[in-house]
Amino acid sequence: AIQSGTVAFIHKLKEREFANIDDILLRIRGVDLTVDYLEEHGFDLPILVETKDDLGLRVPPPNFKISDIERCVGPMREFDVIDVSRQDDIKMRMREWTEYYEVVRPRKKVLNVISLEFSDTELSKYVTPPKIVREIDWIEVYWPEELPPDCLYSKPQVQKYCLMGVKDSYTDFHVDFGGTSVWYHVLRGEKVFYFIKPTSLNLMKYEQWVSSATQSETFFGDLVDDCYTCSIRPGNTLFIPTGWIHAVLTPEDSLVFGGNFLQRYNISQQLQVYELELRLDTPLKFLHPSYECLTWYAAQGLLYELQGYTKELPPPLNLLNGLAYLVVVLSSWVKSRQTSKDKVPETLDPVVIIQQLTKALAVAVMKFRSSISGDKLQFEINKNVVVLTGSKSLQLTSNKRRHGVLEKKRSKGLFNKVKSV
Repeated sequence: AIQSGTVAFIHKLKEREFANIDDILLRIRGVDLTVDYLEEHGFDLPILVETKDDLGLRVPPPNFKISDIERCVGPMREFDVIDVSRQDDIKMRMREWTEYYEVVRPRKKVLNVISLEFSDTELSKYVTPPKIVREIDWIEVYWPEELPPDCLYSKPQVQKYCLMGVKDSYTDFHVDFGGTSVWYHVLRGEKVFYFIKPTSLNLMKYEQWVSSATQSETFFGDLVDDCYTCSIRPGNTLFIPTGWIHAVLTPEDSLVFGGNFLQRYNISQQLQVYELELRLDTPLKFLHPSYECLTWYAAQGLLYELQGYTKELPPPLNLLNGLAYLVVVLSSWVKSRQTSKDKVPETLDPVVIIQQLTKALAVAVMKFRSSISGDKLQFEINKNVVVLTGSKSLQLTSNKRRHGVLEKKRSKGLFNKVKSV
């Protein structure tokens, strides 16, 4: 069998045929990628913006060298490097990487850097994430400017990555940690993405594949119905939503800047990816740092926002769906982990947050109901799913294993039913 990342594998990969990327890729202008756009259309498909004009994105000039990166992050900075043919990590210092990338010819190994986070270095001042990311990123929106003294957690550093890959680098199929979304700007070179939709079936197959003893010999794209390919070239910026399974090939030496972020449009999917990571016993270094703390801070912020909606301006469906799932997951965290100090912010009372969020969710559903035309609304709890249906439908996800359908006149309240979520 051919091992992923080997010369034979890369050669065969380049000859494969894939599904039409236009079926799943949105191509829009930077000026149109706004919060209003996401509120209306959601963030469920990859988005490609061909130029960085009007994105509010700042990156170094195209002639920025690897030696310039070394100057900014320091020659002794150590980070993980992927040995592509072995699909395994090794440690290198920045000065060693610069020599390998810019000097060594021929290269005896194909190496790839995808995890150099530089928020705490001089390089950070050269890079500003796209405006839309800064407006929805949970770290930007909800993480406090100051933390309590002697707290056991710190601000997650996942917002600015430098990716440096040489020709024929390959990163096998994966889902970004914690269900984070990604912004990805190619400064130089080219990247080829292989995308697989994050359906329940595909994620189940992905979990089985990751756990398989033959993972490195099996091209995951062969296990699903459709795998799509897309080339990202200099000046392009790609936005990848939560949960999309993807692999990446580097056809030529490349330099990329990007970042990861949690957001409000895919809350339930984010949490489901985190749950998947825990089931797989993912090593700590591959998990989103301070993930649960950030989720608690976001829960508090989203609670305040939810309380601000009105009958005239009801909350979006995907937000209600995500918050319902969030309530269930937060409750499970409290029960199973005794709210350890390194996972729950000291300034928050988790029980109170859950109670208030549950109540606010119920009130918000009532407000939404008043905007639905029709005489009846159906309320169902079946196979872990709570569903409200009318002329529009709202799915509230729960982990309570109850069955039954309750039909109520619109004039009657659903507070007690939703409260049990």
